[in-house]
Amino acid sequence: MDRTFFLPDALSVAPQLLGAVLTVDSAEGPVSVRITETEAYMGLGTSGPYDPGSHSKDRKTERNASMFLDPGHAYVYFSYGMHYALNFVCSPPGIASGVLIRSGAITSGTELALARRLDKRPARYSRNPIPEVQLARGPGNLAAALGLTRLTHDGLDLFSPPFAIHAAPNAPAAIRTGPRVGVAGIAGGPQFPWRFWLPGEPSVSAYRPGRDAPASGRSTAE
Repeated sequence: MDRTFFLPDALSVAPQLLGAVLTVDSAEGPVSVRITETEAYMGLGTSGPYDPGSHSKDRKTERNASMFLDPGHAYVYFSYGMHYALNFVCSPPGIASGVLIRSGAITSGTELALARRLDKRPARYSRNPIPEVQLARGPGNLAAALGLTRLTHDGLDLFSPPFAIHAAPNAPAAIRTGPRVGVAGIAGGPQFPWRFWLPGEPSVSAYRPGRDAPASGRSTAE
């Protein structure tokens, strides 16, 4: 994989990232995750329908500035005042589109990923075990397992340390698509089936509709 992989818009790149392996190094050691679930978000300058679910839908701000960088950079934001989320920047510079890395399966660095997850847990849940398949299940858990923060990782190049990314060795045999998880209003409905995942993968997060999202089926086969 090289930077040209991310030159198309996020809607094109999101399904192609399934099965790719991302590694994030740190002073504590590296953790690697195989990507099993993604979501596309299309912002300012992209073609296609207006995406009210995108952070960069209307203008460039201090928060979303990384979305306008060269393709192949990280956009890390703080979500709901609770956790971080990782996005891969797509499209030529100045055009804002990105792929949210929703879930993955840890392939190395499992003990470190588990320690990080446990460290983030409220005390009342500290005694409950975390199954390995759930270590990076959901964007907040994935970011915690990889040790990501906005201050340290936002705007960094995915092709330079501490990041390393490798394409999937083989194209997935099947991909599922459906509405994005937890996105409010029309952006979380069937008009935006921009969530992609590998069927049968236990690391994929559970679907839940966003506030006021139109009713729809959970998924459609691709």
